[in-house]
Amino acid sequence: MKTLLQINTSIFSDGGQSSQLAQRFVAAWRKTNPGAKVKVRDFAKEPVPHLDAAGFGAFLAKPEERTPAQQAAAGYSDALIAELKAADVIVLGLPLYNFGLPSTLKTYFDQLGRAGSTFRYTAEGPVGLVTGKKAYVFAARGGLYKGTPQDTQTAYVRGFLAFIGITDVEFVYAEGLAISEAAKTASIAAAHRDIANLIEPVPLAA
Repeated sequence: MKTLLQINTSIFSDGGQSSQLAQRFVAAWRKTNPGAKVKVRDFAKEPVPHLDAAGFGAFLAKPEERTPAQQAAAGYSDALIAELKAADVIVLGLPLYNFGLPSTLKTYFDQLGRAGSTFRYTAEGPVGLVTGKKAYVFAARGGLYKGTPQDTQTAYVRGFLAFIGITDVEFVYAEGLAISEAAKTASIAAAHRDIANLIEPVPLAA
């Protein structure tokens, strides 16, 4: 049985445009994967705590030498990592805030990026340990940034996911949502077509 992990990072919870696009994909995916398990993690409802010196110290300490506080900090991170590793498919709703990631997503990545757990160092360089996954990213933006230097998200998210072993990543963009109502309607409609094509690809012309 497949497991899908949906991660909503919008400050508007499931009301955000990125969350709605992610949910549309998940609803369609469920139909083609009956009986699959879906887990939703919503950062607006359950914010991930920012990594601090104490938390990082917990990661570095030997498990048998951790204080109760360190055990709790490391245990929280362990649970996030276990949840991610248990998923076959990862769906990420990704709004653009002030040219960057939502801060909760950055701290989620900070909680995931642990040597020995999600990656390891080798003589040839780091090797990701979270393999065999497929990720879909639904990026919603008020302006037009795709393919420009102001799109700081795409390369960063691809790079982090690849670092921990997730290299099969699809992006769907809905841009220009704040430019005008017409631009918003057209962009969301295009994103919906892209989602439909992800579930049931349009055959190539002969």
